[in-house]
Order: sequence, then C-alpha cells, then structure tokens
Amino acid sequence: MAKIGWQGVFPAVTTQFRDDFSLDLPATHKVIGNLVRDGVSGLIVCGTVGENTALSLAEKVQVMEAAKDAAAGRVPVIAGIAEFTTAFAKDTAREAARIGLDGIMVMPALVYSAKPHETAAHFRGVASATDLPVMVYNNPPIYKNDVTPDILAMLADVETIVCFKESSGDTRRFTDLRNLVGDRFTLFAGLDDVVVESVLMGAEGWVSGMSNAFPVEGETLFRLAREGRMAELMPIYEWFMPLLHLDARPDLVQCIKLCEAIMGRGSAITRPPRLALPEAEGAEVEAMMRSALAKRPKLPDVGLKIAA
Repeated sequence: MAKIGWQGVFPAVTTQFRDDFSLDLPATHKVIGNLVRDGVSGLIVCGTVGENTALSLAEKVQVMEAAKDAAAGRVPVIAGIAEFTTAFAKDTAREAARIGLDGIMVMPALVYSAKPHETAAHFRGVASATDLPVMVYNNPPIYKNDVTPDILAMLADVETIVCFKESSGDTRRFTDLRNLVGDRFTLFAGLDDVVVESVLMGAEGWVSGMSNAFPVEGETLFRLAREGRMAELMPIYEWFMPLLHLDARPDLVQCIKLCEAIMGRGSAITRPPRLALPEAEGAEVEAMMRSALAKRPKLPDVGLKIAA
C-alpha cells in the first residue's frame, strides 16, 4: 500500500486570470507561494475552486508546474483530475506524474451519470495510469455522481487509491466506510462548514476553500480540532461559520475568490461560464467579510510556523 503523510489543511487553490480571462500564471504562482508561507499543510491545484473544467490540458500542466515550483518541496502538491472520459483523465494523471507532483485528486467522470460499477471502474482506470497516490473526491451536489462507501469498498484492492475526500456534507459516511474497510483510506473533509464534525469522525485532513482567504485561521481551526481543544476551537468556528457556508453554494468559486481578493491575496476574476456575483450577492459577501474582519479572533498557539 502506498504510504502518504497527508494531513492538515490543503487549500483548494484558486487559478488566477487576467481581465481578458487568460491564465495569469505569475499571479497563480504568487497565490500558491503565499499559502505555503502562511503555514498550510498541502495544496490542491486544478480542483473545483481552481476552475479545473474551465482550463485546457496545456493550462492545467502550466498550473501544476507553477505549483511544484512555488511549493519547492515544502508541502505536498496534489492535482485535481476532472475529465469527461477515463482516457482524458489518464492523460492528465500522466502529466501530473511527469511533472513530479505528490498525488492526484480524482473526480468522477463528468456529465455522465454513472452506475456504481462504472464509477468504480473510472477511478480504477485513472489510478492505473500512474503510480501516484490517489485521493478519491466525492461531491455529489456538484458532480452528480455519488461515491458511496460501497463504491470505495470496491476499490480497496487498488493500492494507489489511498485517500477519500468527502464533500457531501454527510459525516456519517466516514463511519460507514470504516465499518466496511477499517482504516484502509486516509479521510479528508471536503466541505468547509462541517470540518470540525469531520475531524471528530476521523478526518486527518481538510481540503478547504475559505482557507484561501484565511489560511492561518483555517490551519489553526483544524489543529485545534485534531487536538480536541474544543473550548478554544468553538469561538473560532462560530466566527468562521458564515464564511464557511459559502463553500456549500453553487457559486462557491466566485464567493471564495471575492473573499480572497478582499484579503489582498488574489483576484476575484473567474472564467466563464462562471460570472461575477450579481451586485446584491457580492455586497452580501463583502458585508460578511467586513463583519469577520471586525471580529477577527485572537488565535491560540498550535505550533504553526509562518515564514517571514
């Protein structure tokens, strides 16, 4: 079985675009470098928040290369794989391996509403393309195919499939999965507003959207949860929760990028078909951010190392 050390907060990194919607690679490199500087435990590039489906394969390769360079071996870099066919997904996985990334996060095949055995076959097929460790990504509200514990159990024999990211919001899935296959898979929270509950159910990591805007708060919250420091954790979780709810919206990418822009960490520009938030909705998010910044909590020490 492949051995991985994935734990902690892995922001689902945004991909940066210019005003004409062309890929802004230097800005993407800077976003990634700043997240590593601020102490995150790993990086997910070309995921949902990274607007994977709006990128060409050549652009995905460029983003992967930028991430590897910006991380400089300090944290694991995992690339999202979201394609229409298993063959296309294999091609992207091979590129991630060629670049030297630390793993891949594989979504179900897009558009097609697969049956359970077809979903399992897709993951098995993509995993066969490289020796990279694989994180299986379940997000049925977005990708329409539900990767259930039963489907994961079908994949327990695939040695490189080592991790499961659960974004359905149903934390019972972690318990159901353990009842089927024990500790076979490393568990990751995938939905921001149930992260503490996910940790209590055994999640060792968190693929986080809002940690793009608040990486120190995100990593601190997660470490407090892992350490069971609930009295210190709860004020931070309650403060964070209105923003964490944004990760569960269909327009989560626009919301997260707007928050990131307000923090001076990136641009709010998304590539069509994603459009900027309507004025009223944008104003609501901005009001949330003003409130959050006015009440930003003092963080307890969790041993987080922030680079100068």
